[in-house]
Formats: sequence, C-alpha cells, structure tokens
Amino acid sequence: MNSQEKEITYKNTNSYSTLNTLTVQTKNVWLVCHGMGYLSRYFLRYFKNLNPDENYIIAPQAPSKFYIQPKMHVGANWLTRDDTETGMQNILHYFDAIFEVENIPTSANFIVFGYSQGVSVAMRYLAKRNRQCNELVLHSGGIPKELKAIDFAYLSETTKVKLIYGTKDEYLDEDRIALESKKAAELFGKRSEVIPFEGKHVVNVDFIMSLVE
Repeated sequence: MNSQEKEITYKNTNSYSTLNTLTVQTKNVWLVCHGMGYLSRYFLRYFKNLNPDENYIIAPQAPSKFYIQPKMHVGANWLTRDDTETGMQNILHYFDAIFEVENIPTSANFIVFGYSQGVSVAMRYLAKRNRQCNELVLHSGGIPKELKAIDFAYLSETTKVKLIYGTKDEYLDEDRIALESKKAAELFGKRSEVIPFEGKHVVNVDFIMSLVE
C-alpha cells in the first residue's frame, strides 16, 4: 500500500455575519469569534442589546460545519489538533479578506472578542497580523501554548485585556483557570485583568453590555 498525503492550494468562499450598520455615528466596532458548535449569524444574538447606532459587530464564520446530535442542528468548528498550522493560515487569509472589505475606520474603538474556541483564533490572528485593538476579551477559552509575550509587544500600552470565565464552568476547573490567568499575565502584564462571574460555560451578556457602558 503506497499511501501519500498531498497538499494543494485553491480558492475558497466563506460567509460572515454583521449586526447593525457602520456609519459615522459608530463608536465601537467588534470582531467576535464564536465557540465550537455555533454559527456566526446566531452568535450575534448575544450582542443584540447593544446600542445599534454606536456598535457595529462583525462575526466571522468558522469554516468546518457539522451536525450536532441529537437534533441535527448545524454547528461549526475553527480548528482541530490535526494540521492546525495550515488551518490557521487559511483563517488568517479569510480574516484579511473581511478586514479589506469592511474597511474599519481607525477612529473607532476596536474590540476583539473571543468566546471558548474563538479565543485561540482571535489571539492567533492578532499575533500573526499585529493588528491593534483597544480591547481584547478572552471569554471562557484557552490561550494557545505557542504564543509568547513578544507576539503582543506591538499592542498599545492602553490596550485592555480581560480574561473572563464562569466559576462553575464545566470545561475550566480551578487549576486550568490558574494556568490561563498566569499565561495572560505573562503575555500582557499589568494590562490583563481576570474577571470571574458566577455561572457555567455560557456567554455572559451582562458583561458584554458593561464593556461599552
């Protein structure tokens, strides 16, 4: 048996979702990366209570879709441990295309928000592309092990980094939270803040609202 694994490059198409309209009145532009099992258009529901005149939300769509048992809902996944580097390269090009089309004004307050699996994708994109943001929110997810402080040295000293998690999160026990908090401090120093809330592995809508109050 002469089995070989080969690699090709080809043009791909993917969707993404937005909420509200980008205008001269827009104060905050959000890049929000959903967790595993979500679709971008449904993930936007967590941001629907934000002032629509002041907030414009961009939700990229994870490329790999699958059926979720038992009701066969469709969900999506960003990356797996198999061929992670190639998968991330594809995501980088996809995000680049979104930013080129959206043309976000530099005057806007730019918030990068990752939830669960979306944390690793958001962080890797910032690290690889050196894109400035005013605020980075790491919600209930893991920080990629390969990232170092030098990867984020380009960020402004005023950039705020917030690590938020539920105290009853079924995927993040106390030891894991301690590890992630330590890693955040190593990467971002005094710019990082750990914010626990009482709850499970769910999106904290109240916290989202508090970011722009």
